[in-house]
Amino acid sequence: MSQSGTLILIMAIAVAAPLLAYGVGRWLPVPLVIFEILLGILVGPDALGWASSHGESIDALSDLGLAMLMFLAGYEIEFGKVRGDTLRRSAWAWLIALVLGLTLAIALAGWSYAKGVYVGTALTSTALGTILPVLRDSGDLHSRFGDVMLAFGAVGEFGPIIAMALLLSGRSPLDSALVLLAFAVVIAFAVLWALRPRPPWFANVIAKTLHSSGQFAVRLVVLLLALMLGASYALGVDTLLGAFAAGMVVRLVLHGAAPDSAHEVVEKVEAMGFGFLVPIFFVVTGIDFDLKSLLDGGTALLLLPLFLVLFLVVRGLPVYFLAPRDLGPRDRRALTLFSSTALPLVVAITTIGVQDGALPTDVAAALVGAAMVSVLVFPLLGLKLRAGKGRRALPQGPVRGAESW
Repeated sequence: MSQSGTLILIMAIAVAAPLLAYGVGRWLPVPLVIFEILLGILVGPDALGWASSHGESIDALSDLGLAMLMFLAGYEIEFGKVRGDTLRRSAWAWLIALVLGLTLAIALAGWSYAKGVYVGTALTSTALGTILPVLRDSGDLHSRFGDVMLAFGAVGEFGPIIAMALLLSGRSPLDSALVLLAFAVVIAFAVLWALRPRPPWFANVIAKTLHSSGQFAVRLVVLLLALMLGASYALGVDTLLGAFAAGMVVRLVLHGAAPDSAHEVVEKVEAMGFGFLVPIFFVVTGIDFDLKSLLDGGTALLLLPLFLVLFLVVRGLPVYFLAPRDLGPRDRRALTLFSSTALPLVVAITTIGVQDGALPTDVAAALVGAAMVSVLVFPLLGLKLRAGKGRRALPQGPVRGAESW
């Protein structure tokens, strides 16, 4: 199929996925990203074969989709809620998970450092962007539990990106640290600029062009994203970090200079991201998914349940033991399940690993498959635990078994 035909097919999937999510959601809440990836697998080379390749143009759009996904993840961080003792606990929980994840992954990979680092880093991630809508719908987002989940989830999004920049850059640890320090200086200047008071005309221009062809605020957001991506590229830092940092800076700018318009501006940016670019990334991920390795019943099929257990062990156990003391046992278990839910960053990390030739496609498929199961199962179990405190329980999904290598 030509690139133009493949793009039409991808956008058709992007339209069909929310319809399927809405239809199935009446019985079981399934995140939209699951349908985007599954439909991509369906039309990919290992199933129907309609989209066996996608070309440079679609690859470029997919990369932009990944950057937009990280940008929106960075924008979600609410600094007022991510601080104090809860932030310290979430940071320690993630650092312990990183050490545990790297140790187990490198050992399981036959002491292959490159493969183990990709897998170990992916095991420490949290799908905050997937969890927040679930908590919002259940009424938990603005509770004490929601604030704690936001802190642990934010570190679970930001930490793996930093780890990738340090461990997967190909530089020595000292050089990587110096490069990250230089990028941190760039971010610091960007934050200081974002926090500066803006003259009244700035907010007026945003408000007046919000519904015109000018779209000043949206263009400014895209410019800031491009600048941070350019800075990360110039310094040799992974562009995921640049996109994530851009989201944090944009939040400070909008909420500081134009708080009345900030929500509407980000809705427009989300429409551009989730309406166009991000679905392309997830559908292309499905097309590239190595389904054949899973269906062959080899190592990949054995790795999938193992990785699912490792999400709970590596990411979940440190969260359980370091959760704030004011959370009861059921809330701690729910926090463990929500924090162990992973997908977007797992997809991003495995995509980069496969592109770099360090991660075999069958291992990447098993890791992404386990992350998809975690998104389907862990939030439902977490909501079930929260429902035990007087909330309406949602249908409970089956938990897949786990096997060793």
